[in-house]
Amino acid sequence: MPDTSCYAQVTVTLPLSGPYTYIVPDHLRAHAAVGSRVLVPFGRRTVTGYITEFAPPKKKMRVKAILDTLDPCPLFTPAMVPLFRWIADYYMAPMGDVIKTALPGGLNVVDRQVATLTDSGKTAAADPACPEADKELLALLMSAPVPLKQLIDADPPVPRAQIRALEEKGWITVTRELSTARTRAKMETLAEAAFGPLPQKGVTEKRQHLLDFLRVHGATARADLNRKLPSAKSTLGPMVEMGLVHLFEDRVERSPLGEEIVPDTPPPLTDEQQEVVSTVSAQLKGGYATFLLKGVTGSGKTEVYMRLVEEALAAGKTAVVLVPEIALIAQTDRRFKSRFGDRIAVLHSGLSDGERYDQWVKIAEKRVSVVIGARSAIFAPLTDIGLIVVDEEHDGSYKQESGLRYNARDLAAVRARMEGAVVLLGSATPSIQSAWNATTGKFKEVLLTKRVNKKPMPEIEVVDLKKYKDLPGIHTFLTPRLVEAMTQTLDRNEQVLLFLNRRGFSGAPICAHCGEPLKCRHCDVSMTFHKGVNAFRCHICGYFEPAKTHCRICNGNKIKLLGSGTEKVEEAVKDIFPHKTVARMDQDTTARRGSLLKILKGVREKQVDIVVGTQMIAKGHDFPDITLVGVICADTALNLPDFRAGERTFQLLAQVAGRAGRGDKPGRVILQTYVPDHFTIGCAVDHDADAFYTHETGFRRALAYPPFTRIILIRIADKNSQRSRAAAQKLSGLLWDRRPDTGVAIMGPAEAPLTRAMNRYRWQILLKGESPSVMKKMAADALEAFRREGGFSNVSVTIDVDPYALG
Repeated sequence: MPDTSCYAQVTVTLPLSGPYTYIVPDHLRAHAAVGSRVLVPFGRRTVTGYITEFAPPKKKMRVKAILDTLDPCPLFTPAMVPLFRWIADYYMAPMGDVIKTALPGGLNVVDRQVATLTDSGKTAAADPACPEADKELLALLMSAPVPLKQLIDADPPVPRAQIRALEEKGWITVTRELSTARTRAKMETLAEAAFGPLPQKGVTEKRQHLLDFLRVHGATARADLNRKLPSAKSTLGPMVEMGLVHLFEDRVERSPLGEEIVPDTPPPLTDEQQEVVSTVSAQLKGGYATFLLKGVTGSGKTEVYMRLVEEALAAGKTAVVLVPEIALIAQTDRRFKSRFGDRIAVLHSGLSDGERYDQWVKIAEKRVSVVIGARSAIFAPLTDIGLIVVDEEHDGSYKQESGLRYNARDLAAVRARMEGAVVLLGSATPSIQSAWNATTGKFKEVLLTKRVNKKPMPEIEVVDLKKYKDLPGIHTFLTPRLVEAMTQTLDRNEQVLLFLNRRGFSGAPICAHCGEPLKCRHCDVSMTFHKGVNAFRCHICGYFEPAKTHCRICNGNKIKLLGSGTEKVEEAVKDIFPHKTVARMDQDTTARRGSLLKILKGVREKQVDIVVGTQMIAKGHDFPDITLVGVICADTALNLPDFRAGERTFQLLAQVAGRAGRGDKPGRVILQTYVPDHFTIGCAVDHDADAFYTHETGFRRALAYPPFTRIILIRIADKNSQRSRAAAQKLSGLLWDRRPDTGVAIMGPAEAPLTRAMNRYRWQILLKGESPSVMKKMAADALEAFRREGGFSNVSVTIDVDPYALG
């Protein structure tokens, strides 16, 4: 029987099913483990792979050897391998893509083909008889070798036939070279004193000073040494040669930017909080369960999370806390660090690849017990997980909308079930899916019905915008009632929050001459004017045009700026309240590193009177001096062509209203809307999540939408509009061929609501049914047959299981 430790099953980071068997050489056996990142030969290439199992090949074959291991420790635990397999199966994705998504970015080492100019090629380039096309290519290679992919993807592309011809002539060579990983451990040189008798000669006063410093302070980074002792630059080298100082390399941790934290004292729990903590903590000893914590805004859910994390740590377990927005991570991280100190690691996309890698290694090396982060933190390589918290579980940010389209909230339950942990899903406005799971007994419901210290919920006043459609100038969206309420609030030295879920200055620019909207050249969507950079920008692909642009239809040079965004609201507020400090919090103002923390700190410390922002200010923040919330327009998402439009609107309005009156003073909300009688608006005004849930589930049941069915969205996209349409029709036909006796409803093909994005014409097909496995098999079989068809090789087809957005 073969020694299984000799053979590793390796999943490569390519869109292939795998895994592949490799021999583990003797010199690597001590470093190879499940979760190790390795370098392996793959065909004629060298690629990155990950060991997922030790097992011999299932049949006799020629097996290649692993070339190297690449990290000081495995990057994921053996317990995570079944999770990765589940994800690959459920979301219909290659295992390599799953692992690549789970781990920090920039880890892959790949080889690439590179074209290099030869001496003969240099001579040929100077020859007048050399064809012009060849001269142009040779000129590109004159200064340095160029990756082959760069030449082939150029505009216009360099034909492969031309590259082969020049290679045959000996004018260029095409070779393979190994690229280095973009992300790796950061190393620094340290100096330490050697102990022992000093030589009789050669130890000057400066050298003695350096030696004394190192003996007192221990090993010191060379850069720090040069900064603290100016003489070290000239004395260190001779001291090393004399054997009095040793230099060595060590790993440096890149710490994420954060605030200095003061330890806190846990507040006493309310009776409701204590009941929730007791109920959930009792389950920590009993294995897997999922709880849905339905707690009104300001009811102290975060304190409950922290107490339960304490219980998990006391039981020798670890914990993961997921939050939906990076803006919320800053606040959550600050509160948890004040309680748990340096036992915390943070994972989110706002970190650099290097910082995320260092945090990841710190977790893998078991130097922390708690991980806080956005959706990707569900993959944190913790062992002995006891608790997974998903805060604001209803939030759409937990669903990845590109690449591997997973939902971190759902994966929390899957991982917890596999590892025997407890899941706590928290929200003031639970998703319809989670609320239904609680109704049917799949989840256990726990409640926080009152705000801490019995503070009342904010009073919400509705303002009908139809009555104010003739307001002048840039103040059309600031009604007299809202301005009056702002004035009263500011006069009491209290803070105001204004919410509009649309960034930029103007979201609907049109030509003043012909009325044509100014659309992106690459997407079927209107551009947004950003006054700060004086340019129009597409929020889909990032394309921008300068403010002085022309209409593409009539060549008119006057663009009328209709619609409003947070930038315009900020300008109007500054115009009305010139002596007040206004901060804007949206994707534009928080893009620079550290800017988000600065804004949050300014609001917390009352350096800001009025904060204007998008949905990133609507969730979870605790600003005790904000007593007035103004919703500029409550209807922005209500009429989108998506069955979840009402649910999203209700959740967002309830969340933003919950930012008011969280301190000692009562709060109020001015909610501006064009549809004051809409049921969703009424439920938000009454703080009645139960009524909304009852109404919405009735609507979903009647139309057979989730949670009463499951859906799969198939997106088809191509640069050619006719080919995209033909591909969608062909794939639809293949699905219909496989539909009989499945009970699956096929809707489409239809043009996507956003018909063109990034120069690709988009179609979609929606599958509805009660069995995800039946729908997935049907989709997989149809897609396999589609791929065998000619003419559609470049058409992009993506399958989104349990989509959050249907656009």
